Amino acid sequence: MQHFTIHHDGVAIPVSRGGSGRPLVLCPGLSSTQADLHELIELLRRDHDVVTFDLRGHGLASPADRYTFDAFLSDLVAVMAELDLPALPVLVGYSLGADLTVHYASENPDAVAALVLIDGANPVPEPFITEADLPEFRAMFEDPAMRHEAEQAKGTPRQVLLTAPDILDVNLEIDVVRSAILDRYRKIDCPISMIMSTSMAGDGNEGRTPWRNQNWHAGIERLVRDQPHISATWLDADHGLVSTHAKEIAHIIRSTQPPAA
Repeated sequence: MQHFTIHHDGVAIPVSRGGSGRPLVLCPGLSSTQADLHELIELLRRDHDVVTFDLRGHGLASPADRYTFDAFLSDLVAVMAELDLPALPVLVGYSLGADLTVHYASENPDAVAALVLIDGANPVPEPFITEADLPEFRAMFEDPAMRHEAEQAKGTPRQVLLTAPDILDVNLEIDVVRSAILDRYRKIDCPISMIMSTSMAGDGNEGRTPWRNQNWHAGIERLVRDQPHISATWLDADHGLVSTHAKEIAHIIRSTQPPAA
């Protein structure tokens, strides 16, 4: 195992690298850390040289003065620029990390062997959070149980330093980013595989949950119509699939990769 730190934009980004085999870079998502993805990382290290890291304000990374999509993207760009890999990597992104990897690959088409996108980068037909949804999401992010969980994680590899308003603002920005993400996909030549949850918003039947799940499915249907070469695998899970279905995800990542160059 190697551990090192990349300094850029006033932020310290902790990077971990271990395993052997084909290079693979794993980008966590919003409110997720290397520690949260530990099981998946360990499974992938059996036959990959896995690089992963914490985004600013997450895990062991330092806090930052801005938490925006472009700022998080700059973290991924900084990590990729520092890596000395023997071959082009498979780039795997979870949630927000999937959106970041799509943007990176669209700007650096010769730097990636393949993309695997886990429950993110979805060109949903309608915004996930509408004006009418804001009170619900504000209440959810301010929920005492969530705040207690965040406090318990402070000072550990699972800490998230973003405030509830920070997280809501990033989610709103992600909706805007995804409204134009089809254009990003059209710039990418490498193989792309999607691993998606059937119940991204949960499996309840109350309120807007069914609509959010339908919107999630409709986004992938839209993507595959536009880009028929993209493969999509659905897992019977919610957005926490990286933890609950790590073995299945690792198997899919192995089985959907193109032959090594």
